[in-house]
Amino acid sequence: MTTISKILKQYWGFDAFRPLQEDIIHSVLDGNDTLALMPTGGGKSLCYQVPALAKEGICLVISPLIALMKDQVENLRKKNITAYSIYSGMSRKEVINTLRTVVNSNCKFLYVSPERLETALFKEYLPGMHVNLIAVDEAHCISQWGYDFRPPYLRIADLRNELPGVPVLALTASATKEVREDICEKLTSPLTPLHKWRGERPPKTDGSSYHWKTFRQSFERPNLSYSVFTVDSRINKIIEILNKVPGTAIVYCKSRKRTKEISELLRLQNISADFYHAGLVQEERNRKQEAWINNNTRVIVCTNAFGMGIDKPDVRTVIHADVPDCLENYYQEAGRAGRDGKTSYAVLLYDDKELDELEEMASLRFPSLKDIREVYGAVANYLQIPTGTGKGEYYDFDMADFVKKFKLNSQATLYALKALEQDGWLSFNEQVFLPSSIRFTTDKRVLYQFEQDHPGLEPVIKTLLRAYEGIFDQASFISELQVAQLLKKDVETVKKQLAQLNGFGIIEYIPRKDSPQVLLLRDRIKAEDLSMNMTAYNTRKEKFRSRVKEMIRYTKENTGCRSRIIGSYFGDTNMPSCGICDNCLQQKAITLSKEEFEMIRSRIISMTKEHPVPVKELLLGLADIKKEKAWKVIEFLQAENKIRVDGNSRVSSGIPVQ
Repeated sequence: MTTISKILKQYWGFDAFRPLQEDIIHSVLDGNDTLALMPTGGGKSLCYQVPALAKEGICLVISPLIALMKDQVENLRKKNITAYSIYSGMSRKEVINTLRTVVNSNCKFLYVSPERLETALFKEYLPGMHVNLIAVDEAHCISQWGYDFRPPYLRIADLRNELPGVPVLALTASATKEVREDICEKLTSPLTPLHKWRGERPPKTDGSSYHWKTFRQSFERPNLSYSVFTVDSRINKIIEILNKVPGTAIVYCKSRKRTKEISELLRLQNISADFYHAGLVQEERNRKQEAWINNNTRVIVCTNAFGMGIDKPDVRTVIHADVPDCLENYYQEAGRAGRDGKTSYAVLLYDDKELDELEEMASLRFPSLKDIREVYGAVANYLQIPTGTGKGEYYDFDMADFVKKFKLNSQATLYALKALEQDGWLSFNEQVFLPSSIRFTTDKRVLYQFEQDHPGLEPVIKTLLRAYEGIFDQASFISELQVAQLLKKDVETVKKQLAQLNGFGIIEYIPRKDSPQVLLLRDRIKAEDLSMNMTAYNTRKEKFRSRVKEMIRYTKENTGCRSRIIGSYFGDTNMPSCGICDNCLQQKAITLSKEEFEMIRSRIISMTKEHPVPVKELLLGLADIKKEKAWKVIEFLQAENKIRVDGNSRVSSGIPVQ
């Protein structure tokens, strides 16, 4: 077995691992089920890629993000590491070809979307893969109590019964203690006998599950300054921040419309900006993303569809123009700033009206069963699916056209679809991307004669054969844009020529699929017969309310260290104050000499000794002193039990503290 340090140097060029990476890798190599909680940019992928390369066999990587799978596969192939991916929306033929190649090659990594795990086709090829590790990315998706629950993740535990003895590495950037415990429970296979597991894996006392090794990086980001501003004009504040802080920036917005509006306003101020959201075609998304990564665009104004899997270390500022609905999302998105260790800024903008709307969001996010049934019936009618059919079928789904035809609210519809997905009725994916594929369907002799008879099509044939190795023998993904660039033609001309070759029977050309998809997980039933697990549904609703409250608390906090608030939320309670967030800087500015402190302390004790005094009255009595300084002394005296504040906000120093 090659040493992990040699693998790191050979393929990644690094001389040393980042904190915790080596410990996690050794845990995996020892055969332990391992949970790694590593903040955004912490180098999670190396934690499964290195041990997988150190062992014989294939690492099965389960991920819900198609774009991220695609990027990982491409990056591994650039290092001459064989990797493939299978995800929602691929045709049966494409899946079979990929699985055959994986089983019959030196493949080291197979990326799989969770929906594919329980298909008969996947299970048929699974025994021949010699899987050495199961890596579960975005592992928080398995928990119903997390912020991004995805039911297909629950199938992973069943997969483990097919792969006895294979350890699991669960990876996530942000999970509370409750969610971490849920991940370990859900990913443990209770049906696998203890003797089949490798290494020392003692069961719990009740024998229900096995031991997990848990590693958690600190949530401390000493170079990242968090701040929150309440504003009347967000665009003016954004411009002010971008003018003060040079370098690359991300501006997150809640709506697609706002991304375009803000980017246009920034350009009017001569700030290089572009917008990005999931509604753009894949080619346009790629172009905008590359321009930003290569610093041709300074600011990307985007929805939360942007950023996952992008490793740009020199982002100086992340601005949230709208308040996210949970600290999990905020921490991940803000954490895209300053991965190079240099001072960076995470800024959150809000107004009181927005916080009021956020508190009411649970009603919109969790529609009634009546509303869910209405959307379900409308979807079935829109797609013209007869009752008793549809299971396992994919359908193109134009959301804008759908809500317009059925006169539905687009946001309410989206959340109803989410509820149907979480209860296992259907799967709705807004970001399906299936690249174009080509397979030659003729032999070389016929192809040569065809080129002689059709000289106008010969250049595109030659370009395909040169640019895509093995394309003559098996179906290959291609990029029409790349072919057009090689031919020095426009993309539309290339697409027409490929369609002509398809018509002549020379190739089988399947154009790119780049539209939202609905997958029916059960046959269609009458809308009025649709039922759901309302107990679990209502519990998720309450958990959502709780997360919103924590987000609002963070936003309104004006004294405590913001880094510590975030760390505490995720169970990292030993973090020191950062010293660079807006609240820490404000506290630093409130300096008190010993004389000042003693004078204020004496006046507070004197005013509250005889009888309790309301806080407002106490502050009025200290009107000649800066309010921040008075509060600092009040908080100190309260912490030291020198004064007490009762339930009616009255301060007392003369009554002993019980």
